[in-house]
Amino acid sequence: MIYELECTKIVLEMKKILYIFSWIILMFPVLSYAQTDKLPKDIVLSFEAGNAAELAKHFHTNVELIILDQEDVYSRSQAEQIIRKFFSEHKPSAFKVIFEGGKENSRYAIGSLDTSRARYRIYILMKKQDNTPLIHQLRIEEEEGNDQ
Repeated sequence: MIYELECTKIVLEMKKILYIFSWIILMFPVLSYAQTDKLPKDIVLSFEAGNAAELAKHFHTNVELIILDQEDVYSRSQAEQIIRKFFSEHKPSAFKVIFEGGKENSRYAIGSLDTSRARYRIYILMKKQDNTPLIHQLRIEEEEGNDQ
């Protein structure tokens, strides 16, 4: 009986430690996020409006695009044309940022884009160049469980 009581106390202490440790791990990205800049409002508005030209202003000279089953590195102007085609085939109706994070000169954002066809998950990787954040990678994937 005493042995069972001691085991129960040990298990409870381990659960407390695990709980505290879990919170530390979960809070680390939040603290990191608090130290980074937010995704520029122009980018958010570009996705909401389906404005490829405005979005392309935030592209690095070369951009890695992963759009559905198409993946390659493109020049800024090529990437703009590909995004324009995507927006014309998938007219955006809403965009919201779900998460942002990163550190120093590099950061990322994850968003959700509602379109006339489906809902898409947007991943954006930005790096600062001359203190200006530029998109180096843009990924557009259909969200799982898409029931639009």
